[in-house]
Amino acid sequence: MYKNYFILLLGCLLFASVAHTQTISGFVEDKSSGERLIGANVFDLHSGLGAATNTFGFFSLSISAPQDSILLVVSYIGYERWRRALTSGEDLQLKIQLNPKAVAMDSVEVLAEKLDTITETTEMSVARIPIQQLAKMPALLGEIDVLKALQLLPGVQSGSEGSSGLYVRGGGPDQNLILLDGAPVYNASHLFGFFSVFNSDAVKNIKLTKGGFPARFGGRLSSVIEVNMKEGNNQEMVAKASIGIIASRFMLEGPIRKGKSSFILSGRRTYIDLLARPFMSKESIGGYYFGDVTAKFNHTISTKHRLYLSLYSGIDEFYFKDNYDGSSSEAGLDWGNITTTARWNQLHSQRLFSNTTVIFSRYRFEVYSNSKDSQESYSLKYFSGIENYTARTDFDFIPSPFHYIRFGLSVNHRSFNPGAIQQKNQSDDVDRDELITPNQRQKAIELTGYMEDDWKLNDWLKVNLGDHSTLFIVDDTQYFSLQPRLALRALIGDWAFKTSYAEMRQNIHLLTNAGVGMPTDLWLPATKKVQPQKSRQVALGVSRELLNGAVELSMEGYFKKMDNLIAYQEGASFLGFDKDWQNKIEIGKGRSYGAEFFLHKKAGRTNGWIGYTLSWSNREFEKLNFGRSFPYRFDRRHDIAVAFTHRLSDGIDFSGAWVYGTGNSISLPTATFPVSKPQMPIDPSYYNEGSYYAKRNGVRMGAYHRLDLSLRFYKKRGQGERFWTIGVYNAYSRRNPFFYFMETDYNDVEDTSVRVIKQVSLFPVIPAISYTRTF
Repeated sequence: MYKNYFILLLGCLLFASVAHTQTISGFVEDKSSGERLIGANVFDLHSGLGAATNTFGFFSLSISAPQDSILLVVSYIGYERWRRALTSGEDLQLKIQLNPKAVAMDSVEVLAEKLDTITETTEMSVARIPIQQLAKMPALLGEIDVLKALQLLPGVQSGSEGSSGLYVRGGGPDQNLILLDGAPVYNASHLFGFFSVFNSDAVKNIKLTKGGFPARFGGRLSSVIEVNMKEGNNQEMVAKASIGIIASRFMLEGPIRKGKSSFILSGRRTYIDLLARPFMSKESIGGYYFGDVTAKFNHTISTKHRLYLSLYSGIDEFYFKDNYDGSSSEAGLDWGNITTTARWNQLHSQRLFSNTTVIFSRYRFEVYSNSKDSQESYSLKYFSGIENYTARTDFDFIPSPFHYIRFGLSVNHRSFNPGAIQQKNQSDDVDRDELITPNQRQKAIELTGYMEDDWKLNDWLKVNLGDHSTLFIVDDTQYFSLQPRLALRALIGDWAFKTSYAEMRQNIHLLTNAGVGMPTDLWLPATKKVQPQKSRQVALGVSRELLNGAVELSMEGYFKKMDNLIAYQEGASFLGFDKDWQNKIEIGKGRSYGAEFFLHKKAGRTNGWIGYTLSWSNREFEKLNFGRSFPYRFDRRHDIAVAFTHRLSDGIDFSGAWVYGTGNSISLPTATFPVSKPQMPIDPSYYNEGSYYAKRNGVRMGAYHRLDLSLRFYKKRGQGERFWTIGVYNAYSRRNPFFYFMETDYNDVEDTSVRVIKQVSLFPVIPAISYTRTF
């Protein structure tokens, strides 16, 4: 396979070197800020050929047998179209700057240059949400959340009420590769899963791929979420500050050297703990907060070289402190991520672009308890985490408008710390510092190589073909895999018919408790005993554009099979003094399939989408549920989302979102029975009870639905703008189930008792207000 593919690549190189062509390449950016634009369309009206910019705003367009002239047009939603007549002949390298304009339009202009549209690209199972639209959507407690916005898309489900967790096409939370400027984020949740770690003020672009994975993606089974940070305004200083109900945010960006270097710095912090502190006693205080800081720096060395440095640091802390009569105690839980990304963009030629990246990422959590008095001090700590160092080089080679070739190599060193318990005890007689559970630290190396070609065979047929290969080395065990990828698009009339096939490998596992977004989930490597996760996914879909491109319609069906999934044994948990984690788990398989419908309106005074998913997701473990298949906890038969924004007038936007979903699958006992009879003088009619479960996850919670609404008022103030946002979460106060529990109700009159199931709901109707000002 590799031999044939290299022959194909060599042929493309040979063709590119001997054919009489003119190549126009360069970068497309925002004129007002210098931000590089991702996915801008570059089109020659005379030849009918075009290209689209990559993640770093680079494009390359080669035109064979040049005409007398070239009429180059560059377009990007929300910007004025750039148009220029060029003289044919020699190769050209351009820096194209687009002027921003208002995105709200009453009508849609018909464009000849349709390149990166839903019908033209081989991509399927891909979604992008413009940050400008995200800022207008309703938000829980006024906090804009990029991951919650993804939950409104078909094939993507939330774990539970208010959670920012993602369950994509029947997969688990560990099967999502979440990248912040290329760095993996291992826990993307604040506040036990209710908010994500991404500050929307610093985000430029977000893209979700949930199937039909190109070869450049690997390492997870279910999705890839690319979050790209803003680069910073290289023309002028800009500041932004927001005050909300639970948190405040700030953002500062500007040039270091105008037109050459820029920076962006953003941060936020909740202040519920600070507001509550005056109402607490001096002896006992407690609280919770989260905060994060994001920074990015970039410098243009020359027209061919550019450097980027991205940083993120976030922390959550829940704590309690008590001081009384000379003694003190404290306990708490804290967790957080740190990521660092250094990038070097290099333009080797008009047709070859490379990006070299060095990445550090770390996630760590800790549970602690400390006590001290005049006689003795004692502390107990449980800690766990994962960290990795990555070096990779990616190449984009565009020999002609009919081939877009990507290839690259990477090496990833991971260090896993599945958990350790440390005890310290100091007194006059004792001085002890020991690990009760030894630290089972493991290290692993993963080598990766990939190659893919997006190949336009003719006007109606386009194919993306490639392979992603990995070699995973842990202890004395090695796992090698070839993961072929194929995506095909056939254009028949106005309809684009697409199909894709992808094999994926995941060399790490997440051993998770039942809760969603809990920081106690453990990241673990594949071992000799626990093999890497595997999946095979096939998808088939159809799409088209309506109303001159203002509306996109897509329908997809998919089938995914997963192997080597892990789950805790009955009664096991992350804590334990006597077992290695490999002896606490069961290994099984999963299967998911379904159909998705998506109608997206992208332009006009009103825009938004309607998404519907019909799906099934099952699991099967030899020693769970008597070896029979059972529904995945987050199996959801029907899932509906309607989201919209409407410009009421200049300065006022109205938005809303309504969601409906079949209830999650849970396990509840179908019968109880006595297991022991206590001794007298306890009431002889009293028995301890056991529970019988006929089926794992055999009961459905009640359906989930809610309506969120938001009004946004904005107005020019001097050189900046001010925004008031008023919103309401769960507008009709639906009492959605968060969890169920069983309780015994007694009837003293009749001297009887009955076991009943009771529901706990989390959020009633919640209003929110926030104020934002830019300078």
